[in-house]
Amino acid sequence: MTELDTGEPTAGKPQSEAGSGAHASRRNFMRKVFFASGATAVVTMGGAGAWAAMADDTTGTADASASAVPSGAPSGGPGGGAGGPGNQSITEDFFGLTTDGKRIDDLFTIHSTGVATAPVISAANAFLAGLSDDQKTSTQFTVHSTEWRLWSNVDSYDRQGVSLADLSDDQKALGTALLKAALSADGLETTEKIRRINQAAGEAIDNTTSFNEDAYYWTVMGTPSATEPWGFQFDGHHLVINYFVLGEQVVMSPCFWGSEPTSMEIDGETVTVCHEEVVAGLAFINSLTEAQQAVAIESSTKSNESMKAGAFSDNAVQEYTGIRGNALTAAQKTKLLGIVQAFTGRAKADVAKVKLAEVRKHLNDTYVTWAGGTGDDDAFYVRVHSPVVWIEVDCQAPGPLAGAYGASQGSGATQKHVHSIVRTPNGNDYGKELLRQHYLTSPHHQ
Repeated sequence: MTELDTGEPTAGKPQSEAGSGAHASRRNFMRKVFFASGATAVVTMGGAGAWAAMADDTTGTADASASAVPSGAPSGGPGGGAGGPGNQSITEDFFGLTTDGKRIDDLFTIHSTGVATAPVISAANAFLAGLSDDQKTSTQFTVHSTEWRLWSNVDSYDRQGVSLADLSDDQKALGTALLKAALSADGLETTEKIRRINQAAGEAIDNTTSFNEDAYYWTVMGTPSATEPWGFQFDGHHLVINYFVLGEQVVMSPCFWGSEPTSMEIDGETVTVCHEEVVAGLAFINSLTEAQQAVAIESSTKSNESMKAGAFSDNAVQEYTGIRGNALTAAQKTKLLGIVQAFTGRAKADVAKVKLAEVRKHLNDTYVTWAGGTGDDDAFYVRVHSPVVWIEVDCQAPGPLAGAYGASQGSGATQKHVHSIVRTPNGNDYGKELLRQHYLTSPHHQ
């Protein structure tokens, strides 16, 4: 999703006000989900009925009359829905990203993975216990709540939950501990750098109302548990983490990682972020022969924005394009996996290992599409698309923070402004396919 030109908060409301406990947003009525409700409607349902019951909860009760399959492709332009960044909404039930509007079945199953989820469960429980009653009421939703899907990378988006600005230092520390339990050292460092640059860039353009390090929001879906499904979301400008847990299984998608600029001098230190994905993308495209590049590169020029499945594009339909994995040498496949690893490496090592193994199983059916230049400093777009992973790395035009690095807004795509999205196609973003199977197969839900 591209960012609009002003960088001003929605309807003139300062971001700090939105993060100070004032949650009377226009989306409150569809996001407020009472914690005890929702699962019972699934008990007697099978197949499509379970998908209907798992449709996004806007009332606190699963709606058995909801359509099991959305009526068509998502509305809105590439990277997000229509209406501008401040007032986007969901217009369809969740279906998931597909190549043709049809999901591939049997890709995701409930099984043992050996992933240690106890630390993140403990950290999440400690975080919730550290909140006041009012903060907890604002933060906790059912596991199949609409809140999962109401995220945006745009600064002016009116978010739900509890913001870092709402929290005391002790409460912030508990939130950091939750991220530390869920992410690798690289993943945690990436989140911190994105927030640091957001603050410093806001200071550089004299607009810390819109751009600061505390305008990031926590929500928790479900109750942290070793056996029942739950998850959390950390949502703000250029940084969105959706983290679903079911037993030993973790689904960390959709995740959005970005920055403008991607490198900045802060307190005498050069802070650089979102560099690994740029390096990995260029390493892959330059490993291809001229003939292979002719297949992979759909355009030698790069538009200001190319992202296809950003915020509010959960049901995007995109056919496979570019070069297929079975046309690559072993060394080139390793370069392709390097792009994937730039993102899987932001999760804990055991979670990353499971995801990478999943991607490897479908490597021959993975496609890579490229647009833009192939030089070290060239702006480009790369998409990695398989049945089980979707990655976009998009070098965008200078946006509202252009002045922080001497650029002119809209002056052409640059590596100084990078957006990346990671998704799980075929219905398992937010762990929704695992959630559906859990309700169908767990004895206590039957």
